[in-house]
Amino acid sequence: MANSKPIVVFGGTGHYGRHIVAQLLETGLPVRVLSRDRERAVNVLGSGVDVIEGDITSPLDVETALHGARALVVSVSAFSPKLIRRLWEIEHDAVVQCFHLAQKVGVPRVVYVSGYDIDKELVEKLGLEIGRLKAAVEEALAATNLNWTVLGAPPPLDLFFAFLRGAKLWVPGGGPPALPTIASCDLGAIVAQAAVRDDLGGRRFRLAGPDVLSFPQAARILSDVTGKPVAVRTIPLIFPRIAGALVGPFYPYVRHIVAALRLLNSFPKALADQAAADHRMLLETFDYTPTTLRVEAQRRIGGL
Repeated sequence: MANSKPIVVFGGTGHYGRHIVAQLLETGLPVRVLSRDRERAVNVLGSGVDVIEGDITSPLDVETALHGARALVVSVSAFSPKLIRRLWEIEHDAVVQCFHLAQKVGVPRVVYVSGYDIDKELVEKLGLEIGRLKAAVEEALAATNLNWTVLGAPPPLDLFFAFLRGAKLWVPGGGPPALPTIASCDLGAIVAQAAVRDDLGGRRFRLAGPDVLSFPQAARILSDVTGKPVAVRTIPLIFPRIAGALVGPFYPYVRHIVAALRLLNSFPKALADQAAADHRMLLETFDYTPTTLRVEAQRRIGGL
């Protein structure tokens, strides 16, 4: 039976990947994950996942993981201090190789989790290496004969909590006037559904959540939920930019963080204005209940 074939998830132990795996398991679908550390992967994902120990940069390991699969989900990230020097090797070279190997072994369906939108002019203006990389991967995927779908992920709702310290949101640059985000569980639900659908081939979706918020608006929601005033404090971007200039040549991760902060504060207004329509498209296409910042804050209230 087709449903006995596993969905293979590359990047399954990552921030988004573990939510994708959880949603696939919740719907009763068999899941296979490729991980460099099998024991850690089982600890993160549970024993219900078929974990193959191997590396995405190894064609043999990838081909082994793809054998007999129904679909491939790629949600790979090398955005960490440990892996950032191998960014292109892991997130571009290895991922493109995965597409070719999927064709070779007969895996017909591929879902690629990419950046929210690829604005090449903005990418070049800000010198966003990750933007150039994602654009190149999407172009390589479009050139295959796979039944593919690209899902563009905005920042997760976790971003608002990452900047929260006590009763203050400390935001480098202050953030944009409006920013689409998505709850990680919602992204997992959408990706899990897309993986088993054959009618979404050649389509790209921006995964806008129900909220398009500035940081002051987010602070007001957090204040309502916690019952305590939450204030926004702006950290001038000049400080992280100076740090990036001083140590970026030696620590690439710092340089990438500074670029991400610049992108956050330069988020295109046109994309923010389009986010509500993008969200409606998701609701028309996928079956899930969107998570608002208020709902997520209520879920986390014990930790605020």
